[in-house]
Amino acid sequence: MSSILNDSPKIIARHFAASGAIPNHPRWPLLVYPGVVAAATADLAAAFEDLFDRNHWPAAWRNGIYPFHHYHCDAHEVLGVYCGEVTAQFGGEDGIVVTARRGDVLVLPAGTGHKKLSSRGALGIVGAYPAGQHPDMCTPLLSRLKQSTAAIARVALPQRDPLYGVDGPLLAYWK
Repeated sequence: MSSILNDSPKIIARHFAASGAIPNHPRWPLLVYPGVVAAATADLAAAFEDLFDRNHWPAAWRNGIYPFHHYHCDAHEVLGVYCGEVTAQFGGEDGIVVTARRGDVLVLPAGTGHKKLSSRGALGIVGAYPAGQHPDMCTPLLSRLKQSTAAIARVALPQRDPLYGVDGPLLAYWK
C-alpha cells in the first residue's frame, strides 16, 4: 500500500493568527500535501482509510467539508480527497483559499478554521483524527475564544504523521 505514496512529498505549511472568533492553532501550521497519494489508485477512499488507520489516525467518516466556518478545539484532523475537487478557506476570513484535488491531503491542527467554498464533481473526503482524540464542533457564532484557545493548546502532538508514520514530515513541522 505504501507504494501509492509519493516518496518525497512537497509540503505547504501555513500558520494562522486568530481570525475574529476563530482561534486557529497558536503554534502549529496547516499542512497541505498536494498529490501525495497516487490519484490513479482504484479505491482511493479505502487507501486513505488504510493509511490513516495504520498510522493511528482511525478513519472516522467519508463525506465533504461543511460550507460554514468551523473548527475543533480538542482534536487535530486529516482530510484525504478521494473524489472530485474542493475549494476551501482555512484560517478564517483572514486565512487562505486552497483547492484540493483527488490524491491531496490536508492536516489541520486543532483550532484551524475551515469551510467549503465550492466543489466540482462528486466530492469525497475521508476524515480522521489521531487515536484517542474526539472532535467537537465549534463555530464562530458559539465561540468562546479564551476557553477555545486554552483547550486547543492542550491537544497533544500526534505520535505519527497520518500518512508516513513516525518518520513523517508532520512531526518536523509540528515540533
